[in-house]
Amino acid sequence: MARTELTEKAKKFIIAQKMFFVATAAPDGRVNVSPKGLDSLRILSNNRIVWLNLSGSGNETAAHLQELNRITLMFCAFEGEPWIFRVYGTAKVIHPRDSEWEEFVDLFPPMAGSRQIFDIEIELTQGSCGTGVPFFEFQGQRGDTELVPYFDDLGKEGVEKFWEQKNSLSLDGKATNIF
Repeated sequence: MARTELTEKAKKFIIAQKMFFVATAAPDGRVNVSPKGLDSLRILSNNRIVWLNLSGSGNETAAHLQELNRITLMFCAFEGEPWIFRVYGTAKVIHPRDSEWEEFVDLFPPMAGSRQIFDIEIELTQGSCGTGVPFFEFQGQRGDTELVPYFDDLGKEGVEKFWEQKNSLSLDGKATNIF
């Protein structure tokens, strides 16, 4: 059943998940779906989620949201009772240079390579059975041992150079406004 806000059951489910998926699309070009993990998501209310986005090989979400601010988050149970839960809404991109950054960044542990916070206003939620999702055993977060240390070793200037080379434009040549 679709709802316009998170229920307590949905909040508990979201918090328990080790990863989630983010989907966005600009009015034209490619649709992007990305897996996300680490301690990077916070539920602020029944209608609002913030997500700290770390540096990676692309920056499609930020580019898409510059043109069309719709976003979908999907959570699925890889262990326990089956369930898939989607959050549909609109998102605002917040960069480290923006005044709102300080309002949210302390909600998360410090993580090298943090490049955006997405402030998501929930418009619709939907749960479905999830019986087609396989069981997987969680062994740990690669980001803790690979991603975050990599960007920590680069330092501030190295991270900015990485952003310039790999995060300034989307696959479709759309600006991400990271600078």
